[in-house]
This record gives sequence, C-alpha cells and structure tokens, in this order.
Amino acid sequence: MKSQLITDNRQLTTLRERDAKHIWHPLTQHKTHPEVIPIVKAKGSVLYGEDGSEYIDGIASWYTSMYGHCNDYVIGKVYDQMQQLDQIVFSGFTHEPAIELSEKLMKVLPSNQQKVFFSDNGSTSTEIGIKMALQYHHNKGNQRDTILAFEEAFHGDTFGAMSASGLSVYNGPFEDHFIKVVRVPIPTKGNVANVLKQLEELVIDHNIAGFIYEPLVQGAAGMKMYKAEHLEPLLEVCKQHEIICIADEVMTGFGKTGTHFASDQISVKPDVICMSKSLTAGLIPMAVTSCTQQIYDAFYSNDMGKGLFHAHTYTANPLSCTAAIAGVELLLSESIQNAIKNINVSHIQFGRSVEDHSKVTNIRVQGVIFAFDLNIEMERYGALRDQLFDHFKSEGVFLRPLGNTIYILPAFTILSKELDAIYNSIKVLLGKV
Repeated sequence: MKSQLITDNRQLTTLRERDAKHIWHPLTQHKTHPEVIPIVKAKGSVLYGEDGSEYIDGIASWYTSMYGHCNDYVIGKVYDQMQQLDQIVFSGFTHEPAIELSEKLMKVLPSNQQKVFFSDNGSTSTEIGIKMALQYHHNKGNQRDTILAFEEAFHGDTFGAMSASGLSVYNGPFEDHFIKVVRVPIPTKGNVANVLKQLEELVIDHNIAGFIYEPLVQGAAGMKMYKAEHLEPLLEVCKQHEIICIADEVMTGFGKTGTHFASDQISVKPDVICMSKSLTAGLIPMAVTSCTQQIYDAFYSNDMGKGLFHAHTYTANPLSCTAAIAGVELLLSESIQNAIKNINVSHIQFGRSVEDHSKVTNIRVQGVIFAFDLNIEMERYGALRDQLFDHFKSEGVFLRPLGNTIYILPAFTILSKELDAIYNSIKVLLGKV
C-alpha cells in the first residue's frame, strides 16, 4: 500500500511525498493511481511543476480560469477588497460586492432573470435549483415530487445533483437514496419527435416539478452537443405544464459557447439558471442560482416556512463576489470577445485538418469548446485513457480525456502558439494510436 511506502523515519522532501501521507484526491482510486503532479505556480495558460516541467492548460483547470491563471486584473480587485471586508454572515447583512455583482449579472443574464441566490460551488447551485423547483410547487399546494433530466446528464455530486445525473460511474453506491427522477434522451434531428412523445407520456404518468438540463453541451458525458432548435420544443412542453426549467450553466456559462450563456441561443428561456466555475475567474469558489420573479414570488410570504431555507457559511463572500465582478468586466471587454471568436475559428480550422483521419470521428465545436471521439473502444477510466493522459503530459500539455473523447476548452487568453502546441500534441497522438 502507498501508505506503507512512506515511513516516518525519514524526512519527506517532495510535494508528492508529503501529499501522499494525508491527502485523498477527488475522482481518484489511490491504489491504482497513486501518482499526482505537484504544481508550484500557474500563470496565463501555463502550469509549472515542482520538477521544472511546464504544461499548457488546455481545459482552463476544469473550465474555471477562463481569463488565465493569476489574472492581474482579478487579483488586484480582490486584493483591494481584502483590505476592506473579508467575510460577513449574509443572513441579515449585505454588502457592496454582492449588490454590485447582482447588478452586473442582470446585464449579462437572459432578461427574465431577476433574483440571485448565492452558494459555494456548481453542485450546490444545481442542488438549489432543484430545491427551488420542488418547493415552488410545494408552496403553491401542487403535488409535484419528480425531476426530469436527460440521459447521461451530470449536475454535480451532492444528493439532489447526483439524483439528476445519469452517469453511474459517479452515482453507483448512492442510487438507492436518490430523489425521484425520470429521463429522456437528448433531442436530435433524428429523435426529437420520439423524445417529445416520451416527454408527454412522462408528464401524464409523473408529477414533474422541474426539468434540469445542460443547454447545448453535456460536459461530463463527453462534450456531447445538440442544437437549440431540438431543445426548444421540450422546453415549450415544460412551460405548458408549469414544469420549472432549470438551465445548468455551470460549465457552459460566461462565454464558453460563444454567447454569454448557452441559454442566449435558445428562444425559450429557463426559469432558473445555475452558474459557478468561471463565475469567479477561477480564483475563489462561489456559485449563483438565478431565477425569475415568478419563482421568487412563490417563496415571498408571511409564512416563514415558505422561505428557501438553504444557507452556506461563505454565502456571498465579499472576496468571491469581487472576483466575479472582475470576471464579468473582463467577459464584456472587447479583447475577450474577440478572443472567443478567434479561438472558435482556430478550432474549426483544426477540425478540418484532422477530419479525414481514420481514428477521428464526430468532430464538434461550440464556441471555445472543441471535441472529437477517437474511433477506438475504451473504458472511461481504463488503461488506455491513462495512456492518453500520459501522452499529453509528455507533450507538455494538460488535457483530460473523457473516455475516448478528446476535448479542448482553453482560457480565452491562451496564446496562439500555446493553442497550436495543443493541436500538435493531438496530431502526434493520432500518429500513435
């Protein structure tokens, strides 16, 4: 066992050795994958290892650091705020950063969004969205106890979020404890009529309170993309039956799909939007769940029990709010908007350069997201996936394949030469597999 390899009778000198003594990493089976990569510095799109190695961060550290690591503008804003107010209870108090952020979010969110509820991370933002839908109907006296979700969805790791997720690799030990969820496939040109029929049958047979969905891109499922025109009829049916539409924009939000939110490309707007990840420019954890005035009004009552009793100690932390304010300001800047367009063009051009390769299938691009599938059978977390990860590491690139799906989701600020290096590492891979 790893713990037996490290004894207390000698000094632990490397970060890797010190890490192994006490730390339990996420999404890791430590017995079969004991090694981690110690990172001592990050700047822009480059991660610097303890051993002097460098890695181009091709996924913006899980789609958070979209303006580059250690962005000077964001750091400067947060540093100034640290001198003024660091943390305050948000129940019964308020503060300027939270208020300013709410105002800035209203300028970039779809126009039907009117209220924001703060929490700590993507899972809690979707958890709150699900609770809003269930309690909305409870407060109105409706018997609605079921959530609708897509097959292969991923909405996080807390229990409501897990319940709505459809990836058993994450959920297996807990499925007996989930809330009620029914599912439909993501709609495509070939199946949308059948999916609509399934939805109508589910509406009749189940008391559906809300529909949670990842608009346009299912991230953890392997960057599966689908069109707004195929989603819109489903949302229309939900609206007709007062099913609360919850857009999980934790991954897609803040420019990644080419618009501020993926929901901007969809004519039927959600009642609730969940956001986190790049919300705070990758600097400090925070999440927001926004909603319409109609949702909020269902909780507005003389009855204390109709309030949304959900709270986190660090709700609306002033430093997190300040980082988010800086992130929104950067998002709206001309330089970032141009960068989003340029990355999209580069992705399309790269896709064309590899589309005829025998091992490449299903190339897809949405905004700054590029993905394709290797034409190889493999397990999501199997040995071949580890070989892919090791290949990219040897090329000085950090990509994290999702099974046989290779994807790029870089920072908006990535340099052209860095993006080219990522593309070249993929071409080298295709020469090996």
